[in-house]
Amino acid sequence: MFSHKPEQLKELVGYLLAEAKKLGATDAAAELSEGHGLSVSTRKGEIETIEQNRDKQAGVTVFIGQRRGNAGTSDFSKASLKASVEAAFHIAKHTAEDDCAGLAPAELLEKNPKDLDLYHPWHINTEDAVEIARAAEQGAFAVSKNITNSDGASVSAQQSHFMLGTTNGFMGGYAVSRHYISCTPIASASLKPGAPMQRDDWYTTSRVPSDLAKPEKVGAYAAKRALARLGARPISTRHCPVIFEAPLAVGLLGAYVQATSGGALYRQSSFLVDSLGKTIFPKHIDIVEEPHAKRLTGSAPFDEEGVRTRARKVVDSGVVQGYFLSTYSAKKLNMQTTGNAGGSHHLQMKSRLTKQTDHLPALLKKMGTGLLVTDLMGQGVNYVNGDYSRGAFGYWVENGVIVHPVEEITIAGNLKDMFQQIVAIGADTLVRGTKETGSILIENMTVGGR
Repeated sequence: MFSHKPEQLKELVGYLLAEAKKLGATDAAAELSEGHGLSVSTRKGEIETIEQNRDKQAGVTVFIGQRRGNAGTSDFSKASLKASVEAAFHIAKHTAEDDCAGLAPAELLEKNPKDLDLYHPWHINTEDAVEIARAAEQGAFAVSKNITNSDGASVSAQQSHFMLGTTNGFMGGYAVSRHYISCTPIASASLKPGAPMQRDDWYTTSRVPSDLAKPEKVGAYAAKRALARLGARPISTRHCPVIFEAPLAVGLLGAYVQATSGGALYRQSSFLVDSLGKTIFPKHIDIVEEPHAKRLTGSAPFDEEGVRTRARKVVDSGVVQGYFLSTYSAKKLNMQTTGNAGGSHHLQMKSRLTKQTDHLPALLKKMGTGLLVTDLMGQGVNYVNGDYSRGAFGYWVENGVIVHPVEEITIAGNLKDMFQQIVAIGADTLVRGTKETGSILIENMTVGGR
């Protein structure tokens, strides 16, 4: 499937490291990766795009004492790799010293990485991929005659592998795959020209092709979401409880990760600076990092520096137990890397109050009267002070029942207050990227309307 075997990548990584040492580098790290895939999209049954990608990348970081230089190439020939090492060495010679530069400590490197079952290639040809995309659209159109149009359906199959090595004893890599099916139907309030329209989308993604939802079901669910948006209207400005539907709730978890990541912390550009050991969430909230869950997108036996990953409670009973640090950001904070070079691994945000029956309808009943948010627009999050303001679409809820869809509104608050005011997390757990949580109910936010 790949043009290079793992042994060949290992040999080339070793070559890069050896060349760096020959030039006089104190230390070096090198990584080679290659991948390939197929992506197709259709619109109303017609083929819109067919893309086949084949990518290669080599990167080397050279250290001369505490000076650092980086260079890369997409050419795996020895001559090109050698030129990249020379370029990185030249850059390092002319950069300022940085007392935090350097490789991860050798004792923290993963020597026996676990097989996390992350590679399941999808052997699919263009014709089959097109038919799957068409099936997703057909599933949407079959739901109602009011599904009058489509922004298309997409299918993607991607697989890659890499090898990472350092001069202080790490050498390791593995293959990964990631596939998805998506559909974006458009619903019309009537069949008359000029009738109000709404669109929505849904997708299924997995490392394992057989774990993807059936395309017809993806399309049908996307269509139902689009139809539910018809008849949306604004509401007046008010303060009320807000539920973030699970696909958006993972964004709140992402905001927490951003605010407790090393770069934001050592730059003092986070509203959660010095939050270690402090209560940021209610006592019923836990956040668990589980890097070794098999087959998941956020799983990894080691981070981008070769540091071994480990399961840990990032938040325990609402109290911050750890940050997300690379070797560099850890040194800046006088701490130790947490194995998060490259970002967080698989994260679960949980409430100790959640029962198996606490699906979304149960959460609506718990809220009583308020706003269910299902779509967000804009980038209105200030991580320095925690201010949060986003355009939103959702549904007004009274006595635990959805009354009508709502548009042309904004929701606003401060993330610190929002975290503290998490009343409940639903059992409608969803994995999106490296994050996993259910819908989140927040006690009070400002809803800006007319």
